[in-house]
Amino acid sequence: MTGRCPIRAGVPNNGPPLRPSEKTIASVLKGSSYETGLTGKWHLGSTPDTVPNAHGFDFFYGFHDGCVDYYSHRYYWGEPKRVNFHDLWRNRDEAFDDGRYLTERLGEEAVAFITRKRDSPFFLYTALNAVHYPMHAPQKYLERFPDLPPERRMYAAMLAAADDAVGAMVSALERTGQRERTLIFLLGDNGATTERRAGLGQNIATAGKNNPFRGFKFSAFDGGMHVPALVNWPGVIPPGKVNHEVMMTADILPTICHVTGATLPADRTIDGRNIWPVLTAGSPSPHEYVAWSQGPQLAIRKGEWKLVLNGVVHDGTPEGDKPLTGDDAVFLSNLLSDPGEQSNLRHQHPEIADQLQTLLQQWRKEVEKN
Repeated sequence: MTGRCPIRAGVPNNGPPLRPSEKTIASVLKGSSYETGLTGKWHLGSTPDTVPNAHGFDFFYGFHDGCVDYYSHRYYWGEPKRVNFHDLWRNRDEAFDDGRYLTERLGEEAVAFITRKRDSPFFLYTALNAVHYPMHAPQKYLERFPDLPPERRMYAAMLAAADDAVGAMVSALERTGQRERTLIFLLGDNGATTERRAGLGQNIATAGKNNPFRGFKFSAFDGGMHVPALVNWPGVIPPGKVNHEVMMTADILPTICHVTGATLPADRTIDGRNIWPVLTAGSPSPHEYVAWSQGPQLAIRKGEWKLVLNGVVHDGTPEGDKPLTGDDAVFLSNLLSDPGEQSNLRHQHPEIADQLQTLLQQWRKEVEKN
């Protein structure tokens, strides 16, 4: 949303609101006369000065917290500290669509936003909750996958509903003659999870796979954060290409600014880079390196090398939910030869491990300054 690392933007983990002083893609584009909309998950604040309408979005239909029940649209995961509560909103007012499947409703609202008559260009951010617990899907989607085991079948059904919502949005662009002048980013936010909330019988979730990558959601290994992304603009971005250059979601804001002519915020550090040459001309990544944090975990990627400090695989086992210790607390991988991060090369290449660890610690100090 901000083109900034989460720590720098004041959101180092799930929970804190996005500061009112932060500038989002929506607020930046509003300055260039774009109409802005969001359908779906926000999870960046629920107070009057932190909700989407306070962060540059003209229109909002969705929920403020991390997830909701797909039919009652209530948040049930705060007990015993917080009672459950209804969390579905149209702009700043509660919206009651009880009994309606949320993924479909978010898609419908996105389509309505796309087809709305307007005199200016638009920016729409659709954050579908699927696939995310609670694991809910209408029977019509389950029927598409009769031969899958129950847990995997539900996962596939939820993903199919999300696919249909995306397809409906693309069809709306085609019907309204906007398809050829619309830039689309489609991506996930993290790897599959082993959280028991997403499993059956209070067992760890097994439906989602991150192969060949190591780790699951919340891990700084690639299974937790190396996600697929599609970028599309007919006639502008070459179709059918696979790009292996290192890019990150923070790159979206500066890239959109480049494409639209909007002014990139100059009063703050922007960690993202303009990746338009990478997407259109096959240029190399503009990043010398990229770094991440997740709780006690730190990770850095530079070229084919990746270093993870205090890595946690989050595979659902008691040991897998603890940071690695001993030699593996500093884990160096060559992702070109070992994309699954199975072999620790810190002792074979101590100079690379030291260089990356120094860069990583410098990065951490720098982003914590905001």
